[in-house]
Amino acid sequence: MSYINETIDINAFYFAGSKGRIFPRQIQLGDEQYNFEEGLQYIVKKGQRVIKFFDMNDGHKIYRIACEDGNWTLIGTK
Repeated sequence: MSYINETIDINAFYFAGSKGRIFPRQIQLGDEQYNFEEGLQYIVKKGQRVIKFFDMNDGHKIYRIACEDGNWTLIGTK
């Protein structure tokens, strides 16, 4: 994995599954936009903290994204 650890903006979301889970559809990193076709969501709880991790696929790479307290971070790509 290539680590990036940069704050990102989410430009669009989509809902999936019977529970209506929210996934990022498009992110903004600097001047670049990335659109995703599909992804997986992982939820990690540490005490009172909840962190959601997403592995999103744009058809070429997988992007690992984290969301904690409404703050989005691109962890890296592979």
